[in-house]
Amino acid sequence: HPRRASSCSAHLITFGDNARGYEATSATAATRKKGNSVTGLSVGSLRDDFLLDPSVTFLNHGSFGSCPKPVFEEYQRWQREMEFQPVKFIQRRLPDLMADARADLGEYLNVSSDDIVYVPNATHGINVVSKSLPLEAGDEILTTDHEYGALDLTWEFYCGKSGAIYRKVPILVPVTTPEDFIEQFWSAVNPRTKVIFLSHITSATALAFPVQEICRRARFAGILTVVDGAHAVSQLPLDLAAIDADVYSGNNHKWLCAPKGSGFLYVRPEHQDWIESTIVSWGWREPSTFVSRNEYQGTRDMAPFLATPAAIRYQQEHNWAEQRQRCHNLALKARDRIADLWDVPPLTPDDPGEWFSQLVTCPLPNIDVAEAKQRLYDEFQIEVPFVDWHGLKGVRVSFQAYNDENDLDRLLEGLKAVVQP
Repeated sequence: HPRRASSCSAHLITFGDNARGYEATSATAATRKKGNSVTGLSVGSLRDDFLLDPSVTFLNHGSFGSCPKPVFEEYQRWQREMEFQPVKFIQRRLPDLMADARADLGEYLNVSSDDIVYVPNATHGINVVSKSLPLEAGDEILTTDHEYGALDLTWEFYCGKSGAIYRKVPILVPVTTPEDFIEQFWSAVNPRTKVIFLSHITSATALAFPVQEICRRARFAGILTVVDGAHAVSQLPLDLAAIDADVYSGNNHKWLCAPKGSGFLYVRPEHQDWIESTIVSWGWREPSTFVSRNEYQGTRDMAPFLATPAAIRYQQEHNWAEQRQRCHNLALKARDRIADLWDVPPLTPDDPGEWFSQLVTCPLPNIDVAEAKQRLYDEFQIEVPFVDWHGLKGVRVSFQAYNDENDLDRLLEGLKAVVQP
């Protein structure tokens, strides 16, 4: 049955850490022993590229990501270069190095490097915008009840200071079609709507929202669009020019597999003059720009940013479109098999279309999710978050290139033991 949001906020059970959140084709997963060939590469060989504990079945890439060894080595190489000659590196080399890193990221996202800046994470980027936005009493920021809890807090804080209203549109689950979502959400737009804020892929429910059409309508209506793309970078083939949001902030450290502390903020040129920064530092010297204000923030470790092009290259060299499809097929199997185990309907229709990619939230019976989470780790060494969202209990499963069907089988074995409604 459709589930309507209550006043409760979403909660992701991850041992105390707050964590975020294609059409299927048939694929046969081979055993871990034999590997699963993807254009000549085996899952086993990719698993060996990651630094993850081999004794743990890791199905929680979505929370913080995981960095392949070649990318992590590049990250440490940049740190060593800085320590070898800090003054030369920071004062004389860093501006050009950062320009090159922005150019690589801009090419990957299909936007100009002048319109993008590295930030530590997507939450940081959205905070830059919400802090800068000239809100007035009565203005409305329109959003959904599926958004990331930390950013709910961000918008509520700044709305509280200005008298603006943070208004959530309830989106029922199971979802039906993108067209239904668009009409349901757009029906809440009114003359007071100043900003539309949406997740591209939600955290708790792991749903991919049709942000491109919402951005198109908003541009025609003169409404600013701000998209939280924390989970979208690399999990979807991202084209920011096609999406055409006014603001888009994403994480590189999650599905792109860059080092922790690498995210980005994109702002269309016509809005950059009013975008400030979380810290006022040397980047504010005239002629100040959107990039300078947010790039020059005092002494800090820039290695995560400089190593991000290595993460882009790593995925390009490892046939990531095929990896993404294979992982989506695993997510689809997880959705169906968990739904069948407890006869609990999934959050997406039988033909899921583009509602999810490598990250899927699977509803469960009404259980103690904290206890189930703890038992699954203690008894089965499975790392996966559980969800308690507006009364809906579920498990949010991530499939990345190092996962195969054996990981899914292990999860199902564990769930059968710990999920006792």
